[in-house]
Amino acid sequence: MIKTGHIDQRIGVFVDVQNMYYSARQLYAAKSNFKIILKEAIAGRKLIRAIAYVIKADIKDENTFYDALSEMGFEVKSKELQVFYGGAKKGDWDVGIAMDVMRLAPKLDTIVLVSGDGDFSDLLEHSKSLGCRVEVIAFGKTTSHKLKEVADLFIDLDKDVKYLLKKRK
Repeated sequence: MIKTGHIDQRIGVFVDVQNMYYSARQLYAAKSNFKIILKEAIAGRKLIRAIAYVIKADIKDENTFYDALSEMGFEVKSKELQVFYGGAKKGDWDVGIAMDVMRLAPKLDTIVLVSGDGDFSDLLEHSKSLGCRVEVIAFGKTTSHKLKEVADLFIDLDKDVKYLLKKRK
């Protein structure tokens, strides 16, 4: 376990599931182990909220995955994948994650963002200006350099295979 701060810290964990899913798939042809990632994020501190943000895409075993996230201790927030005229698809939670972080920041000592998306750099800088410690957990190879710079702590998931689910035979 990585030393992250005092055990009395109140933390919130915000997981950009799509970002983690595609990073693990692209880099390792594997899936992220969200149970281990959550344990690493908490690091013995007081968890106030853990929210996983997902996009519903009507794929096989999707609901089983969402149920598993809930059983791990995540509050699962979902939205439908938008399909535009012409077939373009869009689904992201950037604004929703930012709003939840801002709403919860006054109740937290530490904000843990599980995403490598550089769009969150300003959000984390603002969170720091409110007095929060900010930590980022993501795959280093696909994480924005700006996000790494802003973070008080960056946990690189590339450093240990325990963050990946083993493929079933």
